[in-house]
Amino acid sequence: MNSTKIQVPVMAELFAQGKKPEYLFWVGCAGAFDARYMKVAKAFAKILNHIGTDYAVLGTEESCTGDPARRAGNEMLFQMQALSNIEIFKMYEIKKIITICPHCYNTLKNEYPDLGCECEVVNYTEFLENMIKQGKLKIDKTKLANKIVTFHDPCYLGRANNIYESPRFLLQSLGINLVEMERNRSFALCCGAGGAQMFKDAEKGDKEIFIERTEDALKTQAEIIASSCPFCMTMMTDGLKYKNKEEEIQNLDIIEMIAEAMI
Repeated sequence: MNSTKIQVPVMAELFAQGKKPEYLFWVGCAGAFDARYMKVAKAFAKILNHIGTDYAVLGTEESCTGDPARRAGNEMLFQMQALSNIEIFKMYEIKKIITICPHCYNTLKNEYPDLGCECEVVNYTEFLENMIKQGKLKIDKTKLANKIVTFHDPCYLGRANNIYESPRFLLQSLGINLVEMERNRSFALCCGAGGAQMFKDAEKGDKEIFIERTEDALKTQAEIIASSCPFCMTMMTDGLKYKNKEEEIQNLDIIEMIAEAMI
């Protein structure tokens, strides 16, 4: 992607003008603070602008969903964060939310309703699949044609929410050569970061999970490891560095690949 500035509409500014965007783009902590995943968030904003989506972000009003807090056992902190976010959703009359992080997606979609949230929550893979099928998003299949790609299923997208085909549809739409890892879909191995594991020291054992998962990917001889989760991206990138393969093999989010190839 080039370094041209991307204009991203902010909910408070649009609301002050009497506008109510159709979608809230939930950026997530990684998209806001992690240097690598900021590139993914920018790429998604670029796609949304390109296809003319009526959306906005919360900007400084966005807080963590509370997913790591709940997974780590701090239920009070989770509920404080969740209730605060839900009040903001109600204030801006938000009805639809698009997420780029499966952890945010799972929490907003499956856990926030218990606390009074009535928003429709969609993961970007489902959203972009619909945009392609409706003809709103067109892809140049020559950009990444015949690249050998393997896809790592995020736990919170796959096993937690049964989204396996949408990311694969997006990859196939790019004209790439998709090679599955031996463990894929519901049998895919976790990257090792979910459930707040990213924020604690490794437990005793013979091998860390992210190394074993990276080895699964390397067996496919792929040129690109595609992921669709910031936690997975961090772990797979670390795994490639551990194996001294970061110069040979790319770890890209599907969003980045779509942004590169869209017409």
